[in-house]
Amino acid sequence: MSNELFKTVLFLPSQAAAETEATIVKWLVGEGNSFSKGQVLAEVESAKSTFEFEAPCDGTVVSLLLAEGMATPFEKPVITIETADRSFRQEIPSAVISMHDSPEMDIPVVAKKKGTSQGRTVSLLGIGSYLPERVVGNGELLIDHPDINEEYIFGVTGIRERHWAKPGEKPSDMALVASRKAIENSGLSPKDIDVIIVSTATPDVVMPSTACLLQEKLGLRGLPAFDINAACAGWVYGITLAKGMVAAGTGKNILVTGVEMQSRLLDKKDRGTYFLFGDGAGATVVSGTKDGHLIKNEILSADPAGIRMARREAPGYEIVRNGGKFDPWIRLDGRALFRFATQSFSTMIRELIIKSGWEPVDVRWVVPHQANGRILKAAAQKSGVPFERFYLNIDKVGNTSSASIPIALAEIERGLQKKDKIVFCTVGAGITVAGMSIEW
Repeated sequence: MSNELFKTVLFLPSQAAAETEATIVKWLVGEGNSFSKGQVLAEVESAKSTFEFEAPCDGTVVSLLLAEGMATPFEKPVITIETADRSFRQEIPSAVISMHDSPEMDIPVVAKKKGTSQGRTVSLLGIGSYLPERVVGNGELLIDHPDINEEYIFGVTGIRERHWAKPGEKPSDMALVASRKAIENSGLSPKDIDVIIVSTATPDVVMPSTACLLQEKLGLRGLPAFDINAACAGWVYGITLAKGMVAAGTGKNILVTGVEMQSRLLDKKDRGTYFLFGDGAGATVVSGTKDGHLIKNEILSADPAGIRMARREAPGYEIVRNGGKFDPWIRLDGRALFRFATQSFSTMIRELIIKSGWEPVDVRWVVPHQANGRILKAAAQKSGVPFERFYLNIDKVGNTSSASIPIALAEIERGLQKKDKIVFCTVGAGITVAGMSIEW
């Protein structure tokens, strides 16, 4: 009979060939709801796109096989329905129908990913930060842009002012102040540090590394010191690297410092970058020997599909006047970066919450890279965590790249309580992506 009802399962529609999985952002139907062909059943997000999952037939929802915020391969069913559309009786192979009898969707895909070693507890200890004394408001920068005003800049970027380094100040000078504060706040002395990692895209010189220059300023000898460059994601990359070194026994107390001096790399004519960036430094000590703020989980990734979204062709923290044919300035593809960052932030937050065994309501603060106020507000809407739980200081400091998370963390540290649950998330040039969950 043509009107005979039967049960079957539906799959998310396949996307680009490189796409392997997607996340249900929001279900628009529930158990027992009837729907018609073409009706939107759910909002879905994959690594490269956001799309609507439309019903391919008329029917009624029997059960949802995937919770909101969970990721799934495209070959797994996401919903069981009851329908009279006979074409769907033939479309789903019997092997897939049997999957409904024992659904595998109870465990999120992220939980199956390779994790870090749990053999040793690794913690963050003290936090230290530094901002240059000079405060530069939007009004000062608008001298070269008389056709726009301060409120316009704030509306587009979320920034009212930023700190810029004084003449003669170097990245290693800023890193030193933040590092000393972090070591002191850890209850350690410089001699207790046995590895130094500096994250920076604006080193003092190409070589030696800024980490070695910082080592000299701290008066330390005979220990590993090196730079990493993951752009805005660098500090979280550095902490993850330090955690692995502690687990491997390479170091016990590892100083991780993010420092950026970008004020001298901004093209006054380029409105897409000129108003965004500030200078600063932030640091912490990663320890396996002393109780602190527990590092729970981390996510690191990079996608060269976005390699042109954020870039600078010449090295260093100053413009080389005889730089030849190189474009010396920081350049951004604002629209593409906005979309990529929004998707990455929200996906990372959801995955870290799941991997950590938390619920969105458990999160005390999301401390994001202070990229752009509009990006962060859009990411909050998709993350499952209320925007009120996102800590923003971008209005006062601008985008300080890899230093932005530790600078923000230093501001809220005094108000944090033991067992508070914190999420870091950041996106940088590369495109690099990094996230981390911390239990205070």
